[in-house]
Amino acid sequence: MPHTASGPTLASRLRRWLFAAAALALPALPATAQTTIDSLGLTVTVTPTIASDYLFRGISQTRNNWAFQGALDVQHESGVYIGGFISNAKFLAGPYNDTRQEVDALAGYRFELAGISFDLGYIGYFYPGQSKPGGTQLNEYHEVSLKAAYTIDPVKLLAAFNYSPNFFGRSGEGYYVEGGADVTLPLEFTASARVGYQWIQRNTASDGSRYFGAPDYLWYSIGISREITGGVVASLGWYGTTIKRADCFAVAERADQGQRVCEGRVLFTVSRIF
Repeated sequence: MPHTASGPTLASRLRRWLFAAAALALPALPATAQTTIDSLGLTVTVTPTIASDYLFRGISQTRNNWAFQGALDVQHESGVYIGGFISNAKFLAGPYNDTRQEVDALAGYRFELAGISFDLGYIGYFYPGQSKPGGTQLNEYHEVSLKAAYTIDPVKLLAAFNYSPNFFGRSGEGYYVEGGADVTLPLEFTASARVGYQWIQRNTASDGSRYFGAPDYLWYSIGISREITGGVVASLGWYGTTIKRADCFAVAERADQGQRVCEGRVLFTVSRIF
């Protein structure tokens, strides 16, 4: 699915060894408790997360099950960074799909211009151990991305653009745009809203090969987050897509009427930045 993956299922896409600024799709996390190595000019951030689902651009990558994730970000004082993200993942496809985990690699450059923070980067989405069923494609793919953030207290505005020359499941070019905002509220709460749109070159094919499995779609979310104690942050949000059940990664003889991974749902996460 999308990454959200799966041999042709949306779930397998974009999971991120996301980094401290990575989760545009999730309620914002406070930038706390990072480790600095002054002699090398490095800042290291580690973020473990437990979530009620793994949603990538609004689509479940774990077939509506819990996700256990970790993210790493190492940034040099110059703005150059590398990072990674790992999560359990599970997709339904025909004749089968044995994806069990997603491992993402990130690299890029962060800088500020005219008061706007930019992040120009690369993301590689990999699914170690995945077998390739006959007539299907491996899930792995690559993207380049540009993110921007601008703060006008108490509002932080965010935007992103991603491009893949060969999207999830070898479905051709993929274009993605996203916009959103985080708003600081009283009592140390943060409200967040996101909306994004995904274009895929090859949505479906008559022979069932080399396809994504769903139409181009819009997804959206609204949520709230707050630090509970000791740097532990809890977030609660609603996520939805414009994909109809019948158009959501239908699999012959297994999910002829589509899957539930594209349906709207509540997402609960607990994270801590080290």
